[in-house]
Amino acid sequence: MTGSSPNIKVLDGSSLNASIVTSSWHSDICDALVTGAKKAFAEAGCKNVSVHKVAGSFEIPLASQKLLDAGSDLVVAVGLILKGDTPHFDYVCQGVTSGIMQVSLSRNKPIGFGVLMCENLDQANERSGLTEGQENKGYEAAVAALNLAIEYKNL
Repeated sequence: MTGSSPNIKVLDGSSLNASIVTSSWHSDICDALVTGAKKAFAEAGCKNVSVHKVAGSFEIPLASQKLLDAGSDLVVAVGLILKGDTPHFDYVCQGVTSGIMQVSLSRNKPIGFGVLMCENLDQANERSGLTEGQENKGYEAAVAALNLAIEYKNL
């Protein structure tokens, strides 16, 4: 970890329709990230939350786009891209990051970015909250997307 994350207050999201998109690989990590996102939604009073699984992280941008087009006010994208011995890691990380940003900007709706890009499973465990006392990036991504959706809803 490079430092602790800022303490951002969770705003009232009771009027929002939210979606979580998660990849199917590394289900223990992804399930923990989904749990973190759901915790943030519960704290915000957001009752209309759906969870959608896709094959891998590369499919997250398109699933997010379809959910936003279908009426979601925001999406939280969670997954894990684990570094291997080939450049595949770099291409997938770049594609997922660029795809999520492109969808968010073209749809003018927030996507919380909780896709972990890790060198090893220890890093993933720390970032998903599976290691005692560590942050949960699913929770943080949900808080960021919620606050953006609420603060800028009427602009």
